[in-house]
Amino acid sequence: MNANLVLWGILFSSFGMGFFMYGRKQKAVAPLVCGLLLMIYPYFISNTILLVLIGIVLIAIPYFVRY
Repeated sequence: MNANLVLWGILFSSFGMGFFMYGRKQKAVAPLVCGLLLMIYPYFISNTILLVLIGIVLIAIPYFVRY
């Protein structure tokens, strides 16, 4: 286990919690789903670069997809 993985995972999970709470309160599907994915995916990725890239993509999706 790498310290970078843990720190990036905590950062993206925090964003995920924010997106999830916003999506649930506003009844918006894109932030809700991206929030869930941001909270879950760091457990399955063991490469730091891949973790950061997927996290950035998941954070950007609700900005471009409006439901």
